[in-house]
This record gives sequence, structure tokens and C-alpha cells, in this order.
Amino acid sequence: MLSAGQSQGLPRLKTNVPELYSDPFGERSAVRVRRDLHLLGAQFLFESNSPKLMRLVDTAYAGLPPHRLTRSTPRLRVRLELTAEERRSPRTQPPPLQMLSGAGLLCGATQASNFVVVSPQDGAALVAVTPRMLRFPYHTRYELIEFAVFTLAARAQGLVSMHGACVGLADRGVLLMGPSGAGKSTVTLHGLLDGMSFLSEDAVFVTPDTLLATGVPNFLHVRADSLKWVGATAGAAIRRSPVIQRRSGVRKYEVDLRTGAHALAQQPLRVRSVVFLSARKASGAQRLLVRLSRAEAMRRLTAEQAYAAGQPTWPQFARNVGKLPSFELLRGQHPGESVAALREIVSSSSMAAGRRAHE
Repeated sequence: MLSAGQSQGLPRLKTNVPELYSDPFGERSAVRVRRDLHLLGAQFLFESNSPKLMRLVDTAYAGLPPHRLTRSTPRLRVRLELTAEERRSPRTQPPPLQMLSGAGLLCGATQASNFVVVSPQDGAALVAVTPRMLRFPYHTRYELIEFAVFTLAARAQGLVSMHGACVGLADRGVLLMGPSGAGKSTVTLHGLLDGMSFLSEDAVFVTPDTLLATGVPNFLHVRADSLKWVGATAGAAIRRSPVIQRRSGVRKYEVDLRTGAHALAQQPLRVRSVVFLSARKASGAQRLLVRLSRAEAMRRLTAEQAYAAGQPTWPQFARNVGKLPSFELLRGQHPGESVAALREIVSSSSMAAGRRAHE
């Protein structure tokens, strides 16, 4: 008769089951650090097994003004997982699969993988970072962590995700459109120096019904050749900032706007106008602002925002933003002229809104 735990021709089962089989995805692994931050209209819980990864979260998002888009604030989770060092395997075999988990998500990937998994319906995201990738903190922050945060916030809340800048006065904002190199950062910089509220220089998220715009007003990225129009004191402060290099090879100063007396947007800005920056220079007494028809403005907006235009929130957004005045902004002799034109737009929209309120 076979004894307990034995079967004919089979070895006795071991009582110490390897961790790989008892917890293959590492779901019981301890979370070493947590952060609870209000971003993009949502409450984000960041969890990580790595203090180094969490420091990148602090660098990007700590100290930002909380923006409320709706009465209820959604709670979202992002797990940041620093994977194990890659083990060299024989050249005749592919890298082994590593199991990962976090924020309720289960994944399998090779140890050499850096990736982001986002589940909007669950309000969760998992970011996996290899030790090698962590040697590049700027790219880790922008290409992995920011990807997770922006995608999760936009999809979970039904926001229109736009590549553009946004500045304003009080609670009123202007969307600045234009491809990379169009001058968004330069105009935004001078708007900031002139006392305008700064919301974002590159990524803006808009509610399709109320046209409230939110963003992450943390950094401004400035090319060295843009400083020729900046005063000596402000220029010296910018030059003390770290220098980052884009994938394209372009180098820019990364100016942390949370460290000075800058006018960061303390609340979402209600979009009052859309402005397309132009590379064309105004000639003679020509005005910098050229009013666009609704059809032309929507044609340009749809062409420039191809990703957003393919999302289900676009039709409602297009109907509402199409009612706003839109302009092309030509280049003047000095960026300050562009800022003056933006101030004119915001002031005009404010007076128009006041007239409508009294009618």
C-alpha cells in the first residue's frame, strides 16, 4: 500500500514549493514606497518597489496645484516596477519570461523589456522599468511614467488629449496649436514672464462638454537660441537649469517652474479661443492676428490633432470648440508682440462672455 504523499513511479511531493510557483506574478511582493498626488483632475496613487523610480514621480509631479474638472474626483492607480537585472542566456535561446503584476494587472515580459500597460476601465496602469533604462531618468520619466499618467487620466475621464500649449489670465485660457518647432515654448515663456498663467507647453487635456483645460505645469523646455529676447536676470536663471536632449537630438533647458514665483494655473482654464502659431512674419503694419473661419479652424485642428480626432470624445469637443473664435498668429519682431496679441484675445473673450451673461 502506498504511503501518504506517494504514488507509484512518482517522487514524493516537496513541502517547500518554490516561490515561482506559489507567487509567479509577485503579487505578494511588498510595496516599498507610495505617493498620493492630485493630477489632471484625478487622484493618483503611485506604488513602487523602487525609491529611485518614485523620485522620478516626485520630480515630475510633486508640488503641483490640484485641478478639479468635475464634482467627483476619480481615483487612479499606477504601479512602477523596477525589474530584476537581466540574466545572460545562451545565444541559442531567447531571454526568459519574467512575470510581473501591479495595480490589479498581470503581465509577462522578458527581463529586457520596458513597457506600460494601461487599463482605463479599471483606473490602473503598470510601468515596468529595467535597471538599464533607469540610467536615463529623463527618458524614463517622459516615455514611460508620463505615458501611463497621461493616457490613464485622459481615457478614464474622457478627456480630449491635445498636443499643444495653453496659457491664460484668471480662469480663461487660450489653446496654442502648432507642430514641434512652431514656437509654442517661446511664446509660452514670454507669456509666463509677462504674468500670464501657465498651464502647459506641450500636452493639454480638455473636457469635451465644458472645455475646461488641465495639464501639468511643471517644466518649460527652452532652446538656448530663444534666450536672445530674455532679460539678463531671467536668462541667467534659465541657464542654471539642467539640459535635456530629445530623441531628435535637440537640446533644451528644463526649467522647473515650481521653484520660483511663476504664475502657474491654480485651476483648470476654460478655453476661450484657439490660436494657430505661424512661421510667417507679419509685414509692415499687418496685424499679427488673422481671424479664421470656423470651417478653416476645424480643418486645421483636425489635421494637427489626428490622434484626438479619432477618439469618441472628439465630436462633442468639435461642436463646442467650433463656437469659439480662432486665429492664426503671425510672427512679430519680438515674442512680446505675440503675448500682447494673446492678452487681447483673452480680454476680448472675457468681455464677450460678460455681454452674453447680461443679455
